[in-house]
Amino acid sequence: MGHTFAEKVLARNTGLSSVRAGQVTDVFPDLVLSHDNTAAIARIFREIGVARVKHPERLAVVLDHAVPAPTTRHAQNHAEIRRFVAEQGIRHFFEVGRGVCHQVLCEEGLVRPGDVVLGADSHSTHYGALGAFGAGIGRSEVAAIWATGRIWLRVPESIKVTVVGELGEWASAKDLALHIIGALGADGGTYASVEFHGPGIAALSMASRFVLTNMMAEMGVKNAWIKPQMGKSANGQISNLQSLISDLTPDPDARYAAEYTFDASTVEPQVARPHAVDNVVPLSQVAGTRVHQAFLGTCTNGRLEDIAEAARVLAGRRVAPGTRLLIIPASSQVLRDAMRLGYLETLLAAGAVIGTPGCGPCMGNHMGVPAPGEVTISTANRNFRGRMGTRDAEVYLASPAVVAASAVAGEIVHPASL
Repeated sequence: MGHTFAEKVLARNTGLSSVRAGQVTDVFPDLVLSHDNTAAIARIFREIGVARVKHPERLAVVLDHAVPAPTTRHAQNHAEIRRFVAEQGIRHFFEVGRGVCHQVLCEEGLVRPGDVVLGADSHSTHYGALGAFGAGIGRSEVAAIWATGRIWLRVPESIKVTVVGELGEWASAKDLALHIIGALGADGGTYASVEFHGPGIAALSMASRFVLTNMMAEMGVKNAWIKPQMGKSANGQISNLQSLISDLTPDPDARYAAEYTFDASTVEPQVARPHAVDNVVPLSQVAGTRVHQAFLGTCTNGRLEDIAEAARVLAGRRVAPGTRLLIIPASSQVLRDAMRLGYLETLLAAGAVIGTPGCGPCMGNHMGVPAPGEVTISTANRNFRGRMGTRDAEVYLASPAVVAASAVAGEIVHPASL
């Protein structure tokens, strides 16, 4: 019986000849992420009684969840983090404005195929698009890794998702992700490693692949994986990576807890209705819903490809009176590229507001908290009650094109209808 990606990568990390789903083993993370929660983790770390982190070179700290600091309390938290980073000699520290942690770590080249990346953020599944094992863990677990350099982990069962066909004109990876979550449920992948296979996945851009692995956190998965595609090169390092990727590719006779097939060519724009990410329907079922705020950004859909799509929709048009459009690039690099390519000019001319790279209003800290009774359509990954900071507000999830089009219309619409 062959092995899945999760079994292969965790066996490699632990130095064992093989592991199987359900087995508990000690894992030695290649990279450990924390963000604005670093100060809270540091307090737990100190309670352990250890003065120095074991592997500071394997830590990455990104200020992104409340940047710039919206309150004195947030500013004090950031100051405490800066002191801890300096005290521990943590080199991979990224300041206010650099961007959302998951986007930043990938841009900085800190995540490689075959790595085990554990983060104090549930959307650490993001890194599977680069062929890594990425998983979210709790603050206490992160503190323990800081102290020991290791953690026990149960090898997850694997789910195989095969995607055939290609997405149509106005369908995107976000629509595919919502479609899958809607079909399988918010608990459809609990503690599983989801593997994406098939020609429909191979056809996706790198930015689109991140959308899929990121959104799988909303299905409860431990890890989500897509086989990286490397360009041809005589470079020895590239050749070594290609060999590693091949070694970690699931075996044809690997054992799966479940297998599903989806046809991307049949996926139309999808919308997740309040207040659950698996409350997914075709856009046509919610068309005409009044929109007070449209938000494009986050680790799910704040990349250059997403901003370009919004600019395509908004070119020559204006945001509807009574509706706000917030655009927050996922990183400073995305912001610079969007400026260089003229996308920001198009967005500003349409009446959009551009925010500091970071998480923005995604978790309700600031930079776009809705008023009670308001409706937001968002490219984020979560829409449970109160997620954006206001319990008596509604959040719909959709693709960048649908969010941009809805901002123009002042109601949820299909981009083709403009």
